[in-house]
Amino acid sequence: MGVPPRDLTSDRQDTYTLFTLGNAHSAKICRDFVQRTLETLGLGHLGDTAALCTSELVTNVHQHTKSDVHLRAAVATTHVRIAVYDGGDQLPAPRRPDTEEEGGRGLFLVTALSDVCGVTPASAGKGVWFQLNR
Repeated sequence: MGVPPRDLTSDRQDTYTLFTLGNAHSAKICRDFVQRTLETLGLGHLGDTAALCTSELVTNVHQHTKSDVHLRAAVATTHVRIAVYDGGDQLPAPRRPDTEEEGGRGLFLVTALSDVCGVTPASAGKGVWFQLNR
């Protein structure tokens, strides 16, 4: 008795990666990369949301870990998952900023705008990711 063939179209996933230095320009570089990649793939309707969430995650890397950024965009048949990897070992935690504070809302935005998000440990650091359904 053989194993039935898998439906490879349901497992299909294309991956796009970007490595950039962790500096004040990283958020724009990563945001533009994600938006252009999605537009090129005919997924422009996800571009603005994906770019905003990416920018928030990369800004957190710059502010809290000062490490370089490894961005990974995985495009599957049902969703797009963007992961931002950094060298920091501290897990992100949403906080409640005062109404006068300019920052501190990034993780709330990512949680509110994405279909699912999370943190994955990596060999050196972590990956913070979000997913948008197609």
